[in-house]
Amino acid sequence: MIRLLGADGASVVGVFGPDALENQAFLSYAESLASAGLPVPKVLGADLAAHVYLVEDLGDVTLFDALASARPAGQGPLPAPLLALYRRVLTWLPRLQLEGGRAVDYSVAYPYPRYDAQAMQWDCNYFKYDFLKLAHIPFHEARLEADFRRLIDWLQSCTGEAGGGHFMHRDLQSRNVMVQDGEPWFIDFQGGLEGPLQYDVAKLLYEGKAALPQAVRDQLLDHYLDALAEHVPVDREQFLAHFRGFVVLRILQGLGAYGLLGLYGRKPQFVARIPHALRDLESLLATGFLPLELPELRTVFETLVADENLRKPPPTPGAGLTVRLGSFSYKRGVPEDESGNGGGYAFDCRGLPNPGRLAEYAGRSGLEPEVIAWLDDQPACAPFFAHVLGLVRAQVEVYRERGFQSLQVMFGCTGGQHRSVFMAERLAAALTATCPEVTVAVTHAESIHWPAGATRPGARTEIPGAAIPGAGA
Repeated sequence: MIRLLGADGASVVGVFGPDALENQAFLSYAESLASAGLPVPKVLGADLAAHVYLVEDLGDVTLFDALASARPAGQGPLPAPLLALYRRVLTWLPRLQLEGGRAVDYSVAYPYPRYDAQAMQWDCNYFKYDFLKLAHIPFHEARLEADFRRLIDWLQSCTGEAGGGHFMHRDLQSRNVMVQDGEPWFIDFQGGLEGPLQYDVAKLLYEGKAALPQAVRDQLLDHYLDALAEHVPVDREQFLAHFRGFVVLRILQGLGAYGLLGLYGRKPQFVARIPHALRDLESLLATGFLPLELPELRTVFETLVADENLRKPPPTPGAGLTVRLGSFSYKRGVPEDESGNGGGYAFDCRGLPNPGRLAEYAGRSGLEPEVIAWLDDQPACAPFFAHVLGLVRAQVEVYRERGFQSLQVMFGCTGGQHRSVFMAERLAAALTATCPEVTVAVTHAESIHWPAGATRPGARTEIPGAAIPGAGA
């Protein structure tokens, strides 16, 4: 996914999707949902044979970004503007589910068209095989399977206008809601299918990384039911009883993902979500669990919430991520990564206009205002930098989530004096302004060889960053 800029400054988002069937589902759903007046990005063009399409650019801010900005530590109450934003999402959600369900063509659904008993069983098996077994939690397999069948049969009874048969986003998390001018927009719905209303609400309100307080969840659920009641009759008691069941199913699916990606894949950001899920299970057990007998599943849950090792948050790297930026001359080669990490990026700036060929700039460097202004005026520089920034910001987020401590990004040109210096400094400023808890360090390898009158970097210190916008864009 990449932002593309036009000559007039307008932008669109270009998407490459390797899975043709998933692309077909997204494009079909997007057209149908947009035609129904629902807040989804418009498709501007597509080439299915090439696996690419263009969609409306909804900006850089997701609901998760707003949440992280308002609650940096992931704890505490929700400020009023953020609570209002969640309420807007839940005001729109019934329309997405009801009107969207009437508009979309489920024959293109991928990988399956309906959240039925088999799909629920897959989520239960995900929990059993990818979490319980990887976490070495004991259980009686036959009795657990019997409980799964009882749970699924009970949830299958959730029918009627406020039950099954409507459009289910399937992955309604805060990263999949863009925010533009205070209004929510739904994205990444290519996995949508026909299903019960409760699932998406449970997914959003019990999202592990969001860690919403229970009182806020209850308040938002009431708001959703009020919004839903404006469109269809709602039996609140029945809805809420089944809602708890879908919360359980949502937690099972989430723990399966945390086990596969965290315990097995060793990605710390997923391990960090396990304690949140276990706290939710503990709360469910303490408040009546479910109105049906599930003795083995209850025993498994009690074992999980009593496991102190699983409830401990994973250690976070003390040093954090340092992004090491620099400029160099291709005549002397790409500098080695001194951290020993290897990899990173080396961007070739030699295709950009060269101020060094002009007499008035030959003795200057890319740190000087006149050179900066000249390069800013060159039409080729802005799109080059936009592509670099998008790529590096996405990598910064991945590196931070995976606990890496060093990322090297280098810019090279002929002499390592003008274009590469300009780009390295421009990226340093952008990352410093937009990346939280990131340290930015800049070096210019050729500065000792610059002409005597050229401005050289002063004694550089490492620069702590600020906040990354819109990774979900």
